[in-house]
Amino acid sequence: MTDPRKPALLSRGSWTEARRITAILRKETVGGALLLVGAVAAMIWANSPWADAYEAVRDFHLGPEALHLNLSLATWAGDGLLAIFFFVAGLELKREFVAGDLRDVRRAAVPIAAALGGVIVPAVLYLLVTRGVEGAGKGWAIPTATDIAFALAVLAVIGRFLPTALRTFLLTLAVVDDLIAIVIIALFYTDHLSPLPLLAALAPLALFTLLVQRRVRSWWLLLPLAVATWALVHASGVHATVAGVLLAFAVPVLRSDKTEGPGLAEHFEHRFRPLSAGVAVPVFAFLSAGVALGGLTSAFQDPIVLGVAAGLVLGKPVGIMAATWLTARFTHADLDEDLTWVDMLGLSVLAGIGFTVSLLIGELAFGVGQDGHVKVAVLAGSVTAALLAAVILRLRNRTYRRIHERELADRDHDGVPDVYEDDRPGMTT
Repeated sequence: MTDPRKPALLSRGSWTEARRITAILRKETVGGALLLVGAVAAMIWANSPWADAYEAVRDFHLGPEALHLNLSLATWAGDGLLAIFFFVAGLELKREFVAGDLRDVRRAAVPIAAALGGVIVPAVLYLLVTRGVEGAGKGWAIPTATDIAFALAVLAVIGRFLPTALRTFLLTLAVVDDLIAIVIIALFYTDHLSPLPLLAALAPLALFTLLVQRRVRSWWLLLPLAVATWALVHASGVHATVAGVLLAFAVPVLRSDKTEGPGLAEHFEHRFRPLSAGVAVPVFAFLSAGVALGGLTSAFQDPIVLGVAAGLVLGKPVGIMAATWLTARFTHADLDEDLTWVDMLGLSVLAGIGFTVSLLIGELAFGVGQDGHVKVAVLAGSVTAALLAAVILRLRNRTYRRIHERELADRDHDGVPDVYEDDRPGMTT
């Protein structure tokens, strides 16, 4: 039995958070399925007799040249659509630490430590594997990211009864991972910084902040300011997805005393998450995942490919497990009585699915069109991690089913409705 006086790792948390997480995961799982469809379609097209047409679509340019926004569709997907993805991730992260269960420092320490371990160890392993290879060092961050949509799509198939605590941990780990990724992109993948546009971006960002702090929800006011902030950050040389996180952090989490319904961050998250999971990420996957597999044998002789794959398959689980174990030792925490370290291992291996952000960093590191081997490595590493996690988690499926049934019984006993707050009839947001 777990000592009630000690903090528990992977404990279930509050029903309010469990209900909210369930609604989020439902949308992300659908988005993960669409992501896989987009990636598979891209792979088929890129390896078909019409591969040139796929490249022509990726390279098709549109946008105003005067604003330096005459970009290819592939760049629009990476710089534009993924800004929506990071906006939603930023909202989720801020809400977790301001109003969620992670406002408790003891609860927050574990996923933060796990995310840091899951970034540091893969990067170090990649650098060890690729040492001495000219130019390879700039790809060190590729295996550091976790793709929550892809991971949840795998869970939908193999882990329908995964306990709420494990799902919450995986989601929180991935969101913190995304924040670390955006910091890495801003600090290490900004080649040419133009200070003037970056300073100019502060004006629409400040006005956006003022309006949302006053709980203004009018899209015709907020959207032009958000687009202006994004465009100026893009013009500055900083990757434009950083704008998504800055805008998200400006949105208040706690509701005003004068308003009813959910807070503004929750409102925006509920509105934009379907756009992120259902459109932005799948379209990016479609425009990024297409890679010719004709030279597959030579690809796996490339140290960069081996370094990325090793970072995802080995580095991620080792880093997450080590950081979690050290945190447990330091805080004298026990695992929840229903769970074991095998469950943590399964989640750690699953976190080695690094698709969306890994592909983005690969493009930033080696250039669009020059990152074919990186795509092979990310795809191979992610699929391998998914298969290994499936084996580990399926071994515990009977235990998960028992925990799931007990959670349902507890929910029914407590009278907790199985809906998300914004989905209730008559709720206006």
